[in-house]
Amino acid sequence: MKRFIISIVFLISVITVIAQDNYQAVPYTLADRDRLIKVEANVEALEKRIDQMDQSLNNRIDQMDQSLNNRIDQVEQSLGNRIDRLEDKFDTYFTWGFGLVLGAIFALFGFIIYDRRTTLAPVKREQDKVIEVLKELSKKDSNIREALKKVTL
Repeated sequence: MKRFIISIVFLISVITVIAQDNYQAVPYTLADRDRLIKVEANVEALEKRIDQMDQSLNNRIDQMDQSLNNRIDQVEQSLGNRIDRLEDKFDTYFTWGFGLVLGAIFALFGFIIYDRRTTLAPVKREQDKVIEVLKELSKKDSNIREALKKVTL
């Protein structure tokens, strides 16, 4: 078994040495150098075009962004003016509505007071008549006189 492993290691070593001897470097010629220079020049030209296109695209995007911002500002200003007008109308309607409600409340209180006085006036007249009758009766009857003195009439 040792012999087999040693022979495999030896065989692999020999194959690697032979493979390295057969390797030849690829020669680099002047034509290859010229072609490489042309490729580099083309790559640089493409990079410049890409940079110009990128700059142009950035400028167009900036212009569109500015235009969009201007439109948004105009819309905001227009909406702000409309909202201000609506607020003014609402304030006016609210003030009028509040005034009408207060006026109705005061009118109701006035009516209540007027109605109470007009309702109580006949009762008060009747009460005055009853008091006068009791005073007349108290001149003749001492019990009624004592009762009226107790209630301070």
